[in-house]
Amino acid sequence: MSPADDLAGLRVLDLSSVIAGPLAAMTLADLGADVVKVERPGTGDDARNLHPQFEGTGTVFLAFNRGKRSVELDLASPAGREAVLRLAESADVLIENFGPGVSDRLGLDFVSVSARSPRIVYASVSAFGDGETGRRLPGYDSLIQAFSGMISINGHPGAPPTRVAPSANDISTGMWLVISILLALGRRDRVGEAQHVKAALIDSALELMAQQVLATIAGGEPVQPLGSGSPSTMPNGAFRTSDGWVVVATANEIQWQRLCGAIDAPELAEDPRFRTLGDRLAARAALEDELGRRFAAQTTATWIDRLRAARVPVGPINDLAEALAHPLIAERRLLVPVDDESPGLPQLRLPIDPDGSFVGAAPPRLGEHTGEVLREAGFDEEMIRSLQPPAQ
Repeated sequence: MSPADDLAGLRVLDLSSVIAGPLAAMTLADLGADVVKVERPGTGDDARNLHPQFEGTGTVFLAFNRGKRSVELDLASPAGREAVLRLAESADVLIENFGPGVSDRLGLDFVSVSARSPRIVYASVSAFGDGETGRRLPGYDSLIQAFSGMISINGHPGAPPTRVAPSANDISTGMWLVISILLALGRRDRVGEAQHVKAALIDSALELMAQQVLATIAGGEPVQPLGSGSPSTMPNGAFRTSDGWVVVATANEIQWQRLCGAIDAPELAEDPRFRTLGDRLAARAALEDELGRRFAAQTTATWIDRLRAARVPVGPINDLAEALAHPLIAERRLLVPVDDESPGLPQLRLPIDPDGSFVGAAPPRLGEHTGEVLREAGFDEEMIRSLQPPAQ
């Protein structure tokens, strides 16, 4: 059996949008689950309309929705709500990221859904949780980064607040949600009852910063932005060369000694300002200045050759296009073409899928599978026509 069949027979109803919930549902689809994505008539998942776009669809949507079947249903209408509840009756998992109070107003909350599907795993994604404080706060990844302090420790000293470019909290929350769902499926099978699991972006944000959180609680120096630098080791960061940049990442005294030798600066190893790791961290600015003057004298290629020969961790700074063009990406099979009659963008395989064998069909067109899914659920043709939006 292929690993992509591990969840064969599992039915997932994806009511979520944008990144965290859709990523979790896509992961389950890659592992063999049948995932039905329910979308708003006409506009669909908000991610479809975000930019940049490829052939009229947002690349955010294309990144997190492969392998699913799309159904258009108006959840605000009694008929649409009833259709979702009927679909839930045959589902093992339901994923939602409605705003605070919305699932209750729609009648699609855990209590209502589990009454119709007594063994369902109901998975909720929120920004700040559903407590009295958290439910009042608006939530997007950038707001989580701001609230959690992530933005405050990113970027360069003295520069304006800088967002972490990837939606790190959305993506990591999706990963935690998958773990929660798989655990809940096992628990459901043991106890025979519906399970409600929850994942919040703020929890993921603090977990991503666990090192900095404990450093702050321990009462040391306030955590500050360090540009490309590391809070724990030094030298560890970017240095400008005569024609570009390199990143050096020493982690111990042996590598520090090797670095000094490789750049023909043995005197730095004996300098009392830089003798121990603690000394180097305390004198970060002075050491960066000393190293910066030396690195600026030679090309990137020269330094990479010299430092690698000396067994000092070093590498170039690529832009994203350069990184994607590197032979390593092909060697790792990180980009996988989808098996589709009209091939579009390749897909990034899951990190747990080294051969790229799990990747399913291309992300669906809006409402592409509405009739198919509703027929499977036992709806007659007249009811299907009444639920489908009018032709545009």
